[in-house]
Order: sequence, then C-alpha cells, then structure tokens
Amino acid sequence: MRPIDPQAGPSPPLPLSKRLAQIVENHQPDRLTFTELAAQLHSRAWGGLLLIFAAINVLPLPPGTSVFFAIPLMIVSAQMVLGRASPWFPARIDRRGVRKSEIERLIAKFERVEERIERVLKPRIAALSGPMATRLIGLACFLLALLAAVPIPLFHIAPAAAILLFGLALIYRDGALVIAAAIAVALSLAVDALLVGSGVAALSYAASWLGR
Repeated sequence: MRPIDPQAGPSPPLPLSKRLAQIVENHQPDRLTFTELAAQLHSRAWGGLLLIFAAINVLPLPPGTSVFFAIPLMIVSAQMVLGRASPWFPARIDRRGVRKSEIERLIAKFERVEERIERVLKPRIAALSGPMATRLIGLACFLLALLAAVPIPLFHIAPAAAILLFGLALIYRDGALVIAAAIAVALSLAVDALLVGSGVAALSYAASWLGR
C-alpha cells in the first residue's frame, strides 16, 4: 500500500459518471427521489441536476411532451435564482424521481466523453461560478427552460443544450465554459427563431396553396 503523503492536498472529486455509478450501486430501491439524488451529489447538486435534466431534454421528444421534462429544470433554476443552499422539490414530483436504469443510460452516454471533458474543463475565472454568478446562471436557465417547454417539435433541443453547458460549468467551476454557455444561449435563441420562422413560412405557403 502506498504511504499517505501528509503534504498532499485533498483528493480531487470523482468524475460525475463515477459518482452517479456509486449512487446507483449504493441505493437499494430502484427509484431515487430527486431530493435523494441531490443530497448524494453534494456540492455538485445544482450543476449535476441541471446536466441530468438538460441531457434528457436534448434528446428528440414526442411533440407536446417536452414541457414535462422542462418542469424539473424550472424548479431547480428558480431555486438557484433565490440562492437556496440545497434543492427542494414538490412531493409529487420528488416521488416520481428517477429510475436507476435512467441514470445508468446517462452514465453510459456521458462516460464516453467525460475523460475528454476533464482534460479541458478546470476551475478558472472563479467569479463566473460563484454565488452571485450562480443566481444569474439560474435566471438564464429558467428562461431557457421556459423555451424548452414550448410544444413545438425540436424547439426544446437548443435551449436544453445551453443549460447542459451551464451545468457542466458549475460542476467543474469553469468560468470559461460559463462564457461559452452564454454564447450558446444566443445561438439557441437564433436556432429557435429560425424554427419558428420556418414553421410560419411553411404554414403560410400551405394556406396559400390550399386557398387556390
């Protein structure tokens, strides 16, 4: 066994996928409440929850169902704006929670890129991931979650992707990624505006064609 170096600093936190794997392994019931999941994520609760919920919203979803997956994002981000120390969920939503199998699917997708992510992301520009910045990030994520709830096909993907970047930025305390996520917000607004414009143009063309 290697001797413990008394001069060594604290061990770096486990990668998120490994921490999630530990949570799945150590939790006996098949389903975790969101409160239990947040408690197990410790200091990475806000960023971890944003990432988990946003990752679900990035996937193509049946029309009209994105609102159900955007609600947890609204709840989490609103509490970030209020500066709460830990997340809280309404009892009905909390009991719904998340299945172990859902977390395992997320782990399988995330761990493929996590090693590359950890080579790039690191604590820097601390002010952009501090308490005040976290509130502003929460406000941005809340507005993005409102957009993600709009029942237009594919409309939720771009806002959810921007929230995912904010989640990663908070997990790794990376202010540079906060800046990149802010740019992604502008891009997501442009993408959704393009979707709406394309949809309106298509409907106008269809209406004019049918009116002939």
